[in-house]
Amino acid sequence: MILVFQYILQLIVLCGPHLHTMATDKPDPYIFSTDTLPNDPRYLPPLANGLLGWTVYNKIMHMGGVYNGEGGDCHRADVPCPLALTMETEEQSRHTYTLNTRTGVFTHSLSTASITASQSFYAHRHHTNLLVMEILLVRQEASQESVTVKLKSSYTPHSKDIIFQSAPDYKGGRHIHGQTTTAEVPKGTCTSVHMIWTPTVPSLTLQPEQSQSRWGFIVALSNSAEGAEAHYDRGLEMMAFGDLRPSHQRAWEELWADSLVELTGPDTLSRALIGCMFYLISAFPYLHEASNFGGVSPGGLSNGGEGQDYWGHVFWDQDTWMYPSIALFYPKFARAVLEYRVSTVDGARDNAEKQGYKGLKFPWESAVSGREVCPEDIYGKQEIHINGDITLAFQHYLYLTQDLSMFTEGRGSEVIWGVADYWVSRVTWSSEEENYHILGVMPPDEYYYDVNNSVYTNTVAKFSLQFAVELAGLLNYPAPPEWQQIADQIKIPFDPEIKYHPEFDGYKKGHPVKQADTVMLGYPLGLPMTPEVRRNDLELYEAVTDPHGPAMTWSMFAVGWLELGEAEKAQQELQKCFKNIQGPFQVWSESTDGSGAVNFLTGMGGFLQAVLFGYTGFRVQKDCLAFAPLLPNDISQLCLRGVSYLGAKMDWLVRAQEVCIILREQEDAKPCPLQVILKSSGTKIPLIPGKPVTFPQEAGEICRLDSTLSCGPN
Repeated sequence: MILVFQYILQLIVLCGPHLHTMATDKPDPYIFSTDTLPNDPRYLPPLANGLLGWTVYNKIMHMGGVYNGEGGDCHRADVPCPLALTMETEEQSRHTYTLNTRTGVFTHSLSTASITASQSFYAHRHHTNLLVMEILLVRQEASQESVTVKLKSSYTPHSKDIIFQSAPDYKGGRHIHGQTTTAEVPKGTCTSVHMIWTPTVPSLTLQPEQSQSRWGFIVALSNSAEGAEAHYDRGLEMMAFGDLRPSHQRAWEELWADSLVELTGPDTLSRALIGCMFYLISAFPYLHEASNFGGVSPGGLSNGGEGQDYWGHVFWDQDTWMYPSIALFYPKFARAVLEYRVSTVDGARDNAEKQGYKGLKFPWESAVSGREVCPEDIYGKQEIHINGDITLAFQHYLYLTQDLSMFTEGRGSEVIWGVADYWVSRVTWSSEEENYHILGVMPPDEYYYDVNNSVYTNTVAKFSLQFAVELAGLLNYPAPPEWQQIADQIKIPFDPEIKYHPEFDGYKKGHPVKQADTVMLGYPLGLPMTPEVRRNDLELYEAVTDPHGPAMTWSMFAVGWLELGEAEKAQQELQKCFKNIQGPFQVWSESTDGSGAVNFLTGMGGFLQAVLFGYTGFRVQKDCLAFAPLLPNDISQLCLRGVSYLGAKMDWLVRAQEVCIILREQEDAKPCPLQVILKSSGTKIPLIPGKPVTFPQEAGEICRLDSTLSCGPN
């Protein structure tokens, strides 16, 4: 089972951190570069670090957890950005704009006959309260003339959301502070923001005796004066010791070491994957600071002002679309998502009470409190599947990590049992059909509302009730018998003649569908069904799904066709996603015409799932990580680095005919022993740290070495 030496080298090259250096004939796929900026400023690259988010050159930035406005008027508060500067010169010049996703740095390079100027921006990846601009001027030729570069600013120290006041300068830095004007909830506390920044200047000059010179500008944000001063001090200290950018880049190196996704195939697909990973990782705080996480909205932290990109609210997009791929690599990020939901439990309880139900009703749109902040009541009242979506994220985490502390000290059990109690109070018994119904809902397909028995909603309710019973058994909690009773007897709509799942009671086959809905029963929900039914669902709904619907839809069709062994059909579905990628910086729009949310992380999350759970066939099950790899013809190999399971880290290389796995050696962790079990032959292969193993491409599972259980549907 041990690979030959050449094969090991190939794996190291593919999964190593410097793949681009091995292929100098091709441009580095991690670097997005252009000589002209997009005409639409929405497609400029967003820079974020989980706390701060900014689209380059924009005069507005945002800070995680800082919202303004009550209830449906709640939105991310606009914070003025002092680094809203463009660089120009009077000489004729050549421009290059580059986003380096390896380092998280955006650079504008300007070249003239006399000078090369580089203006770089980054949201510091380790010290997340800092936004940085650096400018380097390098003389092209010896000259006794000074050379000047102009900096044009659009910054003003004003915000429509925060009443700012000037404070005394701090160590040469400007200081403003203020509070949001309106709290999210009545009589709530308005959020404070303090900002200290290095004063910018209208121009920079390289003197005759200088061959080059460098300038650094930092912005520090915090909710207190003491915090802003401490972060500003830290920025100045790192700048003085030359460690400001190196510490930022080290943090990115650490992140990429745990999440490499590369393939040998079409360059467009490779770059799309890298862009998706970069922007999704950027939405989360540094690994050691994830406890401060405030959720991920569809447009990320860079967007979400009033009337824009869903106002920065958190939807099911986080838990269903972005979370699975992140959880596969970063357990700490995954836990941060769950901790965000735990922090909103009081608001969820209030939502349920206001609607006349028990337990927890998580908001369709969430900010800080957990109370509903959707501007339109119907979504908050009827799109209740979000409760089950959140529960399934908790279940996914437990199966990946076996971390029960999330459910005990972390209070995750409150979420699971509160949601179960909600379903109990929300269902209605039908004496005619002798099963439980859920009435008056909006399914994920938002073309319909006030329908009964949405097949998706009822399925997530069933599974979340089942998980509540399972968790109660693990924690010796007395589960009410109705949890299991309702899970066993809830209606899952099915047409036995056509052999497909109607989207809801009364759905007429052939009617239009907005987005992925019923096709998600197979994945990610994992509802057992025959291949015939799975195919029928895919074919029937593909024909009527709006081609201009939201970007994540086609990725679910791709996963479905891969399940059925039709890789080329899956690839056709995935190709549709490329209409939503706006060049040159791989920024996604929600719709193919560029409308809707921009930097649409939801679409990116779906796209990543098509690769990470589609090409590999990964399924997170109760007792194993199942796999069933299948690559389309235009992809010769897929490398995944840092797949996390039960505390272990694995690197995978998938090829057309074989699979290689290397269990990493981890000095600081003691994961449980793992093994590979191949489905067709029953062959068992222990995974030994540092020892690669290979086997023919076939379905199987990763499970505990001492496990005698075979993995199957939940």
